[in-house]
Amino acid sequence: MILNDIILQKRKDLEEFKQRMPLARLQRIVEKTERPKPRSFKHAVSSARDLNIIAELKKTSPSEGVLREDFQPLRIATLYEYAGACAISILTEPHFFKGRTSYLKTVRQVTKLPLLRKDFIFEPYQVYETALLDADAFLLIASLLSETELKDLIALGRKLKMDALVEVHSDAELKKAVDAGASILGINNRDLKTLTVDPENAKRLIPHVPKGIPVVVESGLKTHEELMTYKSIGASAFLIGSTLMKSRDIAGTLAKLLGKKEALVTENPE
Repeated sequence: MILNDIILQKRKDLEEFKQRMPLARLQRIVEKTERPKPRSFKHAVSSARDLNIIAELKKTSPSEGVLREDFQPLRIATLYEYAGACAISILTEPHFFKGRTSYLKTVRQVTKLPLLRKDFIFEPYQVYETALLDADAFLLIASLLSETELKDLIALGRKLKMDALVEVHSDAELKKAVDAGASILGINNRDLKTLTVDPENAKRLIPHVPKGIPVVVESGLKTHEELMTYKSIGASAFLIGSTLMKSRDIAGTLAKLLGKKEALVTENPE
């Protein structure tokens, strides 16, 4: 199973990082470092505007391979903000998604949008690391964590002035996330065990989310009409990666997803 391979590799990487930079030292550095003013990810995804799209920077996907050969994170991030994204998700996992942690600091220099670190996070060490990378939010995958672990990582994120997007795929994971105190929920249409996408999954789970918790729908989103359907039953925002990464006109595609009728000066076709 690809998820097991990813976690095994992530644990191996973490042990190497800890040897070079023990947790206690990392904590001290974070505490002493003056970080940029936080940008509220929660506010961005729960805004009352028509549609909130978290646009993702992702070069490669385990399920689809290379999504974009011409991967220029700074240029793409600028297009995302121009076309109307509410936030930017940045894949930082290097082995399976070809991401880099350095993208967070560099992208922050070219946009005012909140930045979500999307990775496989299961230890406090990674949350401290995320703070040092100047992220505004980070992903937690409920299936990888116990309720206690989730609760502790969410609380640590709050202490470090970052939001946690807690991703769920099932009723049991939804209950776990809510009980752990999640303040933003992501409902993934993709089953991480099989990598298959079921658009009905979010439709089934959204009605069970307690009022007041913004819901982000993830995976398999391709049209404005799909987004409006999810919004009509309570979705607050949408995380979209592959559809944008594979587009020859990123700004134009994002504008269409948002349902913008006004003409946009789009990027030149590749």
